[in-house]
Amino acid sequence: MNNLDAFFVDFCQTFLPACEKHLISSGIKQRNKLSRL
Repeated sequence: MNNLDAFFVDFCQTFLPACEKHLISSGIKQRNKLSRL
Protein backbone atom coordinates (compact mmCIF):
# COMPACT_ATOMS: atom_id res chain seq x y z
CA MET A 1 0.00 0.00 0.00
CA ASN A 2 1.48 3.33 -0.96
CA ASN A 3 1.23 6.63 0.87
CA LEU A 4 -1.82 7.85 -1.06
CA ASP A 5 -3.75 4.65 -0.28
CA ALA A 6 -2.97 4.98 3.42
CA PHE A 7 -4.10 8.61 3.38
CA PHE A 8 -7.36 7.74 1.61
CA VAL A 9 -8.17 4.90 4.03
CA ASP A 10 -7.44 7.16 7.00
CA PHE A 11 -9.61 9.91 5.48
CA CYS A 12 -12.54 7.53 4.93
CA GLN A 13 -12.35 6.08 8.43
CA THR A 14 -11.82 9.33 10.30
CA PHE A 15 -13.11 12.38 8.48
CA LEU A 16 -16.22 11.12 6.69
CA PRO A 17 -18.05 9.73 9.76
CA ALA A 18 -17.25 12.90 11.74
CA CYS A 19 -18.45 15.11 8.90
CA GLU A 20 -21.66 13.14 8.44
CA LYS A 21 -22.35 13.22 12.20
CA HIS A 22 -21.90 17.02 12.17
CA LEU A 23 -24.25 17.45 9.20
CA ILE A 24 -26.92 15.28 10.81
CA SER A 25 -26.70 17.06 14.16
CA SER A 26 -26.89 20.49 12.54
CA GLY A 27 -29.97 19.50 10.54
CA ILE A 28 -28.36 19.96 7.13
CA LYS A 29 -28.54 16.28 6.29
CA GLN A 30 -31.26 13.81 7.18
CA ARG A 31 -30.46 10.31 8.31
CA ASN A 32 -30.88 7.57 5.70
CA LYS A 33 -33.55 5.34 7.15
CA LEU A 34 -34.12 1.85 5.83
CA SER A 35 -37.44 1.53 4.10
CA ARG A 36 -39.90 -1.08 5.25
CA LEU A 37 -42.07 -3.02 2.88
